Amino acid sequence: MPDLLTSRAATDPDHTALIVAGHGSLTLAEWDERSTAAARALPGPLKGERVALVFGAREWLDYAVSWMAVLKAGGVAVPLSDRLAPPELAYMIEDCGATRVVHGGGDPALPPGPAAVPFARLLSGLLSGPAVSEETAAPDPLSLAQILYTSGTTGRPKGVAATHANLTSPPVHPKRRPFAHSRHLVHAFPIGTNAGQVMLLHALTAAPAVVTLPLFTPARFAALIEEYAAGTVFVVPAMAAELLNARVQDRHDLSSVLLLGSAAAALPPSVAAGLTAAFPNATVANYYTSTEAAPAQTIMIYDAERPGSLGRAAGGSRLRIANADGTPVAPGETGEVWLRAAAHPRAYYDSGEDSAFQDGWVRMGDLGRLDDEGYLYLVDRESDVIKSGAFKVSTIQVESALHEHPAVADASVFGVPHPVMGTAVAAAVVATGPLALSDVRAFLSTRLAGHELPTVLLTLDTLPRNAAGKVIKRELRRMAKE
Repeated sequence: MPDLLTSRAATDPDHTALIVAGHGSLTLAEWDERSTAAARALPGPLKGERVALVFGAREWLDYAVSWMAVLKAGGVAVPLSDRLAPPELAYMIEDCGATRVVHGGGDPALPPGPAAVPFARLLSGLLSGPAVSEETAAPDPLSLAQILYTSGTTGRPKGVAATHANLTSPPVHPKRRPFAHSRHLVHAFPIGTNAGQVMLLHALTAAPAVVTLPLFTPARFAALIEEYAAGTVFVVPAMAAELLNARVQDRHDLSSVLLLGSAAAALPPSVAAGLTAAFPNATVANYYTSTEAAPAQTIMIYDAERPGSLGRAAGGSRLRIANADGTPVAPGETGEVWLRAAAHPRAYYDSGEDSAFQDGWVRMGDLGRLDDEGYLYLVDRESDVIKSGAFKVSTIQVESALHEHPAVADASVFGVPHPVMGTAVAAAVVATGPLALSDVRAFLSTRLAGHELPTVLLTLDTLPRNAAGKVIKRELRRMAKE
């Protein structure tokens, strides 16, 4: 990773790599110089030691410098958001065995133990340490570079370890940099998420400057797109729904956007269709991957003929639908979704658990099927499928139908205990007006089978989501019990 920055900074030093709205920018030359200075200030060489990086969304520039500094010093970077609850933060720092913590100016509630260093003090050189040696500056490509924690929607977060070889794949040719149609790429992903890390890598290798908004609101995000005439924009489905519900296209010029990418979860077909209307010149693409599988992914350009598809494997990735033991099933049959990257694979860090990994393949935890042309359709998260009586209900299918309701701004579907059926279908919605269960069931009755209709309806102001934008369904189940 350090070589990528140093070589590009040498050929294009004045290229703006990162812009944080309202908080400054960073050129490639500045990124390279500051990260070298910070690496020299780290007591080292680190020789594979884990360094937790705890930063807030306003501190993307300092975080980017710290992340590269740890790699230059021979360490393993562990990106963490300062928005994590103190017990979560303490768990992750202890779990990865971090020997020190570098943090921003937000004064996070850090656990006792590893030495904590404010970034400002690190960069000012108040800490003494030897200069980075040639050996440290050129790590083995198969040595660990990063540990990134999963979102923990189905259990405790797991640390996913990635090597330098994983992060630098696929290689980018200097004359064919990604998103060359754009001068600016806009996103609002938080630090410590896989989507956020992908944007950081784009800042290092892609053609446009990467612009991030520290706090997402539909109006601010749309205004940022208009201000920079952004050619590329990335969102998660929850952000996409908020943009459409706020009708930002009525107040902002979004015509510059040529590529609108959605990541982190399946994009409901009605939301994808709405985006094509709100962003008149944009190609809408849904990217499907996971923290464990990256950089393997599927990409689907929105197609009204295949509204529910997540596309085909891209960028040298491989995709299969298989049984639990990895044996592929026939096209059209439902099975587990597996992805494989062309890069060196990732692995869980020091957990002793390898059930998600098999010979370079990654079990995604989703159920799906492939059509005859190799297009992927998700059935559901394996852990989210509702087994109601003799039926299995796909929460994804019910959520997609709910998003078609004109009064539903956001929706999530989950199972709740039922004395006869075992589990019943429940829905939580954010509504734009009064909405009763009977109204929802009547609307869905022409779109879904009887066993798929919700028997419980929660109307909420917002859905509980984690930092990656994924709904925390265990919290919805708790609410349904009250």
